[in-house]
Amino acid sequence: MNITVNGDAASIEELSVQDYLVSLAIDPRRVAVELNRDILPKAQYQSTLLKEGDALEIVHFVGGGSHTWRAQMPENNDKLVIAGREFDSRLMVGTGKYADFPQMVAAIEASGAQIITVAVRRVNISDRSKESLLDHIDLKKYTLLPNTAGCYTADDAIRTCRLAREAGLSDFVKLEVLGDERTLYPNNEELLKAAAVLVGEGFTVLPYTSDDPIVCKRLEELGCAAVMPLGAPIGSGLGIRNPYNMRIILETVRVPVIVDAGVGTASDAAIAMELGCHGVLMNTGIAGAKDPVAMAEAMKLAVAAGRLAFRAGRIPMKLYANASSPLAGLIA
Repeated sequence: MNITVNGDAASIEELSVQDYLVSLAIDPRRVAVELNRDILPKAQYQSTLLKEGDALEIVHFVGGGSHTWRAQMPENNDKLVIAGREFDSRLMVGTGKYADFPQMVAAIEASGAQIITVAVRRVNISDRSKESLLDHIDLKKYTLLPNTAGCYTADDAIRTCRLAREAGLSDFVKLEVLGDERTLYPNNEELLKAAAVLVGEGFTVLPYTSDDPIVCKRLEELGCAAVMPLGAPIGSGLGIRNPYNMRIILETVRVPVIVDAGVGTASDAAIAMELGCHGVLMNTGIAGAKDPVAMAEAMKLAVAAGRLAFRAGRIPMKLYANASSPLAGLIA
C-alpha cells in the first residue's frame, strides 16, 4: 500500500506504526509521530495500523540552535529562576552550526550552560546512518529547550511544540514565529496568538520577540515564563543595538528577560548582563567563531562578569573628571 512519510511517497506492507519505525531502525522513544496531522500517543504506536493513503510525520531533535526585580533578587543565592526552576548558569546556548558533534559537545561543556536549544525536524528516512543529536547529549546534565525555528505561522509553531512534547523531552519551549525570511524578525501578532494557546496547554513558554516593551508586557500577561527580546537580528553579531529599550523592558515586566539573538562577542554578552538582563541565549556567536570552544568559555566568563558588575552597581556617568586621589594634604 502507498503512504506519505515526511512528505515523500512510500510503498509498504501493512504494519503498525511501531513496527514501521522499527523497520526503519528508528527508536520509538526518541521521536514524535503525527498521523494524518494528529499527534499519535506513544502508547498507541503498536495498536495503530497504517492504512492506504495515510500521511505520517516522524520528527526528532537536531542541533539548532529577566524595576522591581533587583529587590526580589536573593543576595546569597543568585540563580536564574524560570517557572520555579533554578539554574546556576545564565548562559543558554544553541546546538546548531558546529563543524561536528564532538565540537558541539566541547563548546557546550566549556560554556557552562545548563539550558540548550534544539530544533524539531523530520527524521531522515532515506539515510539512517546519520547520528542523532541525542546520542551526544547527556539528558541528565542539560535541560533541552525545543524551539520552533523556521515557523512563520502560529499554527505551525503550535504544531511543532506539541510534537516536541510528544517526543518526550520537555514542555519548556522557545517559541519563535518569524515574519520575514531576510531579517528573521518575529511576527509578533502570530507570536501572541501562539503563546496564548501554548500557555493554555500547559507549556512553559519562552518567546523570542522584538525589543518592544509593549509586546513583552503582553507576553508576560499571557503567562509566558520569560521574554526573550532580540539584541540584533539573528546571527548578525551586531550586539545590543538598543540598550534603552532593554532597560524599559526590564522596568516593565517581572519575568526574566533573556537577550536572544545578535550577540557576537564576549563584550556584547557582558553589556546585556550589565543592563540587568537575567540571561543571554546565543548560538552563532559561539559556533561561528574561529575557535568555538574558546569563545564558549569567553562567553561564560563575560556573562558571569556582567552579572557581577550589575549586582555591584556601576558608578554614574559624568561629563567631567572626578579625581580619585584626595586633594587634602597636597604638596604645594
